[in-house]
Amino acid sequence: MVETLLAQEPMLRLSVFLSVLVGMALWELAAPCRRQEIPRVIRWTNNLGLVVLDTIILRLSFPILAVGLALMAEDRGWGLLTLFDLPFWLMVLVSIIVLDLVIYLSHVMFHAVPALWRLHRMHHADLEFDVTTGLRFHPIEILLSMVIKLAVVAALGAPAVAVLIFEVILNATAMFNHANIRLPKGVDRVLRWIIVTPDMHRVHHSVVPVETNSNFGFNLPWWDRLLGTYRAQPKAGHDGMTIGIEQFRTPRDLWLDRMLIQPLRGPASGGALDSKKDTE
Repeated sequence: MVETLLAQEPMLRLSVFLSVLVGMALWELAAPCRRQEIPRVIRWTNNLGLVVLDTIILRLSFPILAVGLALMAEDRGWGLLTLFDLPFWLMVLVSIIVLDLVIYLSHVMFHAVPALWRLHRMHHADLEFDVTTGLRFHPIEILLSMVIKLAVVAALGAPAVAVLIFEVILNATAMFNHANIRLPKGVDRVLRWIIVTPDMHRVHHSVVPVETNSNFGFNLPWWDRLLGTYRAQPKAGHDGMTIGIEQFRTPRDLWLDRMLIQPLRGPASGGALDSKKDTE
């Protein structure tokens, strides 16, 4: 079973990606949370174009990615988990939880370090919040994130199947929690104890800096609650909140060429350590 999963990695990842993307897009049409003013053709063309560019650059930059490195680590006995006599299922579970914590911490770091915030703020500069926002990351951020992930996979000795499951889940939940969908309040209240919901993560995309610098989780919601970065609702409400950051607020800034040069433009304001950010 494990060998079959790993052998089918590219097809599995592509199938899940397309299924979730189409599913969330249809859900957004059927039950949107917020009215969107900017035509989808502008945002979707450029956001999805960025996905293609990110994928090409990542494949050209790394001879081996996370699952491949995990296989190498297994063959060579690398990693902390090899020091303990754990059942395979527990190694998989621990690996997924640790990798999710690392994603949370690296997300906080990309908000806290001004140079990294310049890269990450491109994700926040989207003027709407929908499934394609969850795919909108600067290529340099993608490369740096992969370096972090590879280091953790090698140090941990995570089983390759755990890395594959984690990456598939993370990609799917990132599209889910960025989707412009309306969940019943009771469902959202329960679900956000298990997984980051769209209403929970939408707060993170508020133009208000104290809200931007909260709810950093992409998949598991526990880290924000445990580490004090959880914010239940935006002050203006989900219908009244403004999406984005204080900079790059024109439709022209949504085009791919402008997105790629955003790290070089303007001050690095709005990050977690910005002394000028709101304190309310």
